[in-house]
Amino acid sequence: MASIKDVAAEAGVSVATVSRVLNEHPSVSVDARARVLAAVEALGYRPNAVARSLRTDQTRTLGLVISDVMNPYFTTLARSVEEEARALGYSVIIGNADERPDLQDHHVRTLLDRRIDGLLVSPTDGGSPLMLDTARGGTPMVFVDRWIPGLDVDVPVVRADGRQAVRDLVAHLYGLGHRRLAIIAGPAATTTGSERVEAFREALAEYGLPLPDAYTGQGDFQAESGRRVTDAFLDLAEPPEVVFAADNLMALGALDAVRARGMRVPQDIALAAFDDIPWFVHTDPPVTAIAQPTGELGRAAVRALVDMIEGRPPQSVTLAAHLVVRRSCGEPAPATTPTPISSEEPPVTNRSQS
Repeated sequence: MASIKDVAAEAGVSVATVSRVLNEHPSVSVDARARVLAAVEALGYRPNAVARSLRTDQTRTLGLVISDVMNPYFTTLARSVEEEARALGYSVIIGNADERPDLQDHHVRTLLDRRIDGLLVSPTDGGSPLMLDTARGGTPMVFVDRWIPGLDVDVPVVRADGRQAVRDLVAHLYGLGHRRLAIIAGPAATTTGSERVEAFREALAEYGLPLPDAYTGQGDFQAESGRRVTDAFLDLAEPPEVVFAADNLMALGALDAVRARGMRVPQDIALAAFDDIPWFVHTDPPVTAIAQPTGELGRAAVRALVDMIEGRPPQSVTLAAHLVVRRSCGEPAPATTPTPISSEEPPVTNRSQS
């Protein structure tokens, strides 16, 4: 492999000049820059990233720890993170926590050992000592989607606010005539798990609807928990009319449970989900869901982290989620068309009897 000395000899400049060109230093003439870049191309020279990181104390690498790579939401999030990081000159190393705090900590520890410049995390819980120590230790860090509340250090959070979308969903369900609404909750240790249940309960209260304990099932953001909780709902003496799953995988599990009993959505029970995914357009019926601006969340998280790394003040970002209505909760009754009044007979008016 060509060395930096080979490039300098090919271009007829010093090694220092080659280094300045490769690091985009402004104090290089246009001619010298062109000759260095031509030599780099001709020799196929690739800078030694390890050596450069030792000189600059930067690896131009970000770490991303996501909760579940099998969840299409986090797959989309990871892709947008990688694209934005690449556009800003950084690479990304991804760790999949699989909703396990111990695996999350393993990935965080490994990424720190690799001397990443900054860390993006969607925490699986709020109590990891390693996460707290990392935040307090000065490593640039941004929470994305989920966060750890009550930290004694300021960590930017990039997230979606789904409260209004949940209110819109309940309004939609109420308008369709549904009164018995149940929820498959995510893990209470996660901010998204607790927040979605709270938002759902508050939205129901606006319509005078209760959320009984029997209509609150504990899931774990995995499909199997959606099946298990939905089975329990359907075994009730008075099953709910609607199941709202607090994430997409639990919604797919719920759909499986309903079909396994020979029941139909929405004729026998309605179904809605938090976190829209492309699959929901192709299910039968298509699933009503709350969509988060996932791509923009990933891009905003990278920009906040790079701002921290490069010495600019980072910004927390909250974006709005929105409701996507499909057919899994039923369809509104067709509006009645008023009977036209004949022009040949005047309309009947209230008249006093003589």
